[in-house]
Amino acid sequence: MYRACIFDLDGTLANTLYSIADFSNRALAACGYPQIAPEDFRKIVGDGADTQMRRMLTRVRGSYTEEELARLRSVYDGFYAADPTHGVARYEGVEEAVRELKRRGVKLAVLSNKPHAWSVAIVHDIFGSDVFTCCYGQREGIPKKPAPDGALKIAEELGVPPRGCLYIGDTNTDMKTGAAAGMDTAGVLWGFRGRAELEQNHANYILEKPEDLLALVQNGG
Repeated sequence: MYRACIFDLDGTLANTLYSIADFSNRALAACGYPQIAPEDFRKIVGDGADTQMRRMLTRVRGSYTEEELARLRSVYDGFYAADPTHGVARYEGVEEAVRELKRRGVKLAVLSNKPHAWSVAIVHDIFGSDVFTCCYGQREGIPKKPAPDGALKIAEELGVPPRGCLYIGDTNTDMKTGAAAGMDTAGVLWGFRGRAELEQNHANYILEKPEDLLALVQNGG
């Protein structure tokens, strides 16, 4: 049995795709750039806001200066920080599965590349403050995923060795993070990417629906 589960946020615990797309397109418009179709953000997000901004500018402009990048990021941050839970949707069955894991005594945590304050706001909006022992967004001094530092820090805080933790996410970044931390990984199919990406990045398990997580964690694989 896994003693702890560490979850990605975007595309795993919460459907933030259209929220991110909305804030991104507002920022693009404010900076005089064309919009990007919301579904296209499935391949744009996942590696932190700076990388997201670079992918957006490459798509709408091709080449860009660091000054243009900084301006777009600043405008985007302003929109997002004002209302981080705007447009966030729940995935059917996720909250119920997570709360059942909590009831069974599994330790729970969140690790996201989204800025820390926004991550905390979204998690608290959906799950309240009594489900996850810790929630880490991107913070100064901790390298973003796929570096294993955040996952290892969480494992230490939970008092569970990496081999006793299951890392759960929806992208190649998540699978790389868990593997680098010495944790088994579970890729979810309800998120932003698909089975091929998860399998190519050596997910130990593929979950089709949230309730599959309960049997996996209980049985240790």
